[in-house]
Amino acid sequence: MKRPLRLRLALRDLAVGSAFGAMAMSGQLPVWVLGVFIGALVLALCNVRLVARFSRLSALGLLVAAVLLGLQLTAGAMNAVVAACAFASLIAAQRMLSTPDASAEGQTHLTGLLMVAGGAALSGDMSYALFLIAFGVLASLSLALGVVEAAVPDGEPVPVRAVLRPLSTGVMFAVAGAVAFFVLFPRLNWAMVGPRSAPGFGAVSSAGYSNTVRLGGAGTIKGNPRVVLRATLTPDPGREALDAYWVGRTYDTFDGMEWTNVVGAQQTERQITLRPASDTLLHQRIELLPAYGARTLIALEMPSRLGNARAHTPTGTRYSPVQLQGGSEVRFTVTAPSYTYEAYSLPPEAKAGMSPALVQAERDQLLALPEHLDARVAQLAARVLQGEKEPLAAARKLAAFLQRDYAYTLEQAGTPEDPLAEFLFVRKAGHCEHFATALTLMLRTQGIGARLATGFYGGARMDGGYLLRAGDAHAWTHVLVPGRGFVTVDATPPSNRPSQGSVLLEQLLALYEAVEARWRNSVVDYSFRDQFELASKLVRPPRRPAGAPANQAPSRLPPPRAWVTAAVVAFVVWRAGRLVSRWTGRAPVLEATRFLDRVDAVLQKAHVPRFEHETLEDLTTRLAREGHPLALALTPLTRRYLEARFGGRALREGEAEHLLATLRRALDAEAARRAAKPAGQAGPTARAS
Repeated sequence: MKRPLRLRLALRDLAVGSAFGAMAMSGQLPVWVLGVFIGALVLALCNVRLVARFSRLSALGLLVAAVLLGLQLTAGAMNAVVAACAFASLIAAQRMLSTPDASAEGQTHLTGLLMVAGGAALSGDMSYALFLIAFGVLASLSLALGVVEAAVPDGEPVPVRAVLRPLSTGVMFAVAGAVAFFVLFPRLNWAMVGPRSAPGFGAVSSAGYSNTVRLGGAGTIKGNPRVVLRATLTPDPGREALDAYWVGRTYDTFDGMEWTNVVGAQQTERQITLRPASDTLLHQRIELLPAYGARTLIALEMPSRLGNARAHTPTGTRYSPVQLQGGSEVRFTVTAPSYTYEAYSLPPEAKAGMSPALVQAERDQLLALPEHLDARVAQLAARVLQGEKEPLAAARKLAAFLQRDYAYTLEQAGTPEDPLAEFLFVRKAGHCEHFATALTLMLRTQGIGARLATGFYGGARMDGGYLLRAGDAHAWTHVLVPGRGFVTVDATPPSNRPSQGSVLLEQLLALYEAVEARWRNSVVDYSFRDQFELASKLVRPPRRPAGAPANQAPSRLPPPRAWVTAAVVAFVVWRAGRLVSRWTGRAPVLEATRFLDRVDAVLQKAHVPRFEHETLEDLTTRLAREGHPLALALTPLTRRYLEARFGGRALREGEAEHLLATLRRALDAEAARRAAKPAGQAGPTARAS
């Protein structure tokens, strides 16, 4: 057996590794499958083919793995798509480590193709596209090198350098053709048939949402740059930095250590109304990403309605009812890695009568204080306020005091018994939860209703919408103002409200988000409607230019870009036609060349002597001149070869076999004749003279 080219095997294994990466980046494959495949890939790249020596043991291992995956599938611990992808990974690993014969080659490429399809079923993220391109290029090069390697005689080197350039050109044409096919072929929106998003490799909950807010913890989340929310606003504010409050829930009860709510779950609906609507609601279409890791809906301050939610689970997208909780929190009832929903919020200038309805227990808690609240808290509030009783003015006075006399820090050493007193009278430094808790309780000690609110602060512009990071998580105070309802007052210094992460890392992630947003809009959500709009824009006549006379009629001719596009398409079609005609014209030539190769092989097998570099027509001429019997069979054969090769008269179906059979009979007859005659009386022979 011919020894396989090492480069071709490496390209094949890397292609299969790329196909595996397309699935692995979804974060849904079992960890042990990741370990097995990565180990197999490393061994294969080192040209260690373990299965060649332990084929039965590897088959037994595959059987055990299939049983394990089947048990997980039937127990509901794994869905069918993930189980199929995991098993395909194990088969690919086993094939990569086996003897690289033709059978293993084909099976390895086939499992790679199946894994790419599995990656599409698990995730449609941009990382999938990168792995898909890598798989296509590497697999194409590997297969093409296999064709070249098969055509090279045994013992001769494969001209890798000579063929890589035309192979690369061919791959580029293939990619260009695939892009053209994608753009032009009518297609559905992938989001309608595929997953909206997957948890992602190594994804963990980072929003920090829970049923309580425990004071005293370190604010490490402020340094997390991961994007947790994307939102599209209507009307669009158009600002680069939104600097807005996005509320998730509020807390009304503080026991000295943590905030909770006095009211639990309430009604479940398709859509929850928190406040009466107005004519100027701000519409938000929001996507919560896997990094968010919670079921609380987020909306801009003073949300009016939230609902129409879709949960994007690993098995598909489905409708999710929403449930109202205490603290005006709205939750999804379906657990999923990501969600999309709609929210409507009142404009910032909305005032009277716009507060959410509170039950009596919640109203009673707006002035509640912890049982063992340090007496110095009330004394400090009274000293700062100096008799100020108007709620909003008092809140702003206390907030200004805290911002002026207290430092912002994310470093928190230990867990003090009274974190509020520790913040106000000892450390005099803390993060947003300390500032918000201090302001809320200082107001309550003066008889002013207030509660703690949590959510996000900020909103960075991205591709026509806004995004929030985990580091934008924030806490602030809602002050109950008669006639206006709850008004937001933030005691945290303004510069410390947004994310506190690395600027460089945030810029890199912002660049990644921009590219991914383009990928999502231009590829994942690309549909027949986009194709129609693209074609319409291409041929739509230009509008009448500004300042043109009113009586000047707009042009009805297509714009120049349409003519240029038509010219480019015509040129491509013309060139393609030329290539096809050339290929069609070369087909008989190639067939004649293969016929000549077969004739030469028959003559060589019969040991017909030939001069060095003697052509078939020269041999036929020489034998005819010598009166050799083989000339009778070779003459018509040579004439038909020349006609097919240079005369444009292709060989008819079965004609080549007929001519070769005639030649073989002539050779057999010549061999029998020479064997029957005594030595020295042989007739004319083909001599290398």
